[in-house]
Amino acid sequence: MILSKRQKIITAIMAGTIVGGGLFFLYMLRAHTYLTDEPSACVNCHIMSPYYATWMHSSHSINATCNDCHVPHENFVKKWTFKGMDGMKHVAAFLTSSEPQVIQAHPASSQVIMNNCIRCHQQLNTEFVETGRIDYMMSEVGKGKACWDCHREVPHGGKNSLSSTPNAIVPLPESPVPEWLKKMKK
Repeated sequence: MILSKRQKIITAIMAGTIVGGGLFFLYMLRAHTYLTDEPSACVNCHIMSPYYATWMHSSHSINATCNDCHVPHENFVKKWTFKGMDGMKHVAAFLTSSEPQVIQAHPASSQVIMNNCIRCHQQLNTEFVETGRIDYMMSEVGKGKACWDCHREVPHGGKNSLSSTPNAIVPLPESPVPEWLKKMKK
C-alpha cells in the first residue's frame, strides 16, 4: 500500500503529536528527575514529604541519598529494574488513591534496605561489634533481628505520615508549566 503525499503528512503530524504529547506528559510529571539520585526527586509526590523531612534532619542526610538505602546496589540492571518496578507501584497506588497514610516497606524493599544497612556499615558489623551478617529473611524466621528492630528511629524517626508532619518544609518542585503558557491561560 502506497501512501499519498497528503496521507504521509497527516501520518507524520499524528505521530509527532502523539510522541510530542507523550514527551510533554513525562516532562510535566517530572519523570526525568527520577533518573537521578537526587533526594528532592522523591518529593515530586507529596506523600513522600514527611519521609524527606525526617531524612533531612537525620545523620544519614550527610552521606546517604534515598537511593543509597532504598534500591539494590549489586549491579546496574538490578538497581534500575527495582527502581522502575517500585516506582510503578507508587504511581499505581497514587493514581488509584490507595496509598496508605503510613508507608511501610514491603518484604522485597525490606530486604534491599537491610542489605544496604549492612553494605554501608560493613566495617562496624564485622570488625567492631562483630554482629556478623544476617539478612532480612533470617530475621523474619527468628534467626536474628532486622537492623531497624534496634535502630527504629533511623533515619526517618519512626512512623511518619502527612498528618504527623503537616508543616514539613521540603523542596517542593517548581511548576513545570512555562511562563508563556501561564500567561496564555490568563
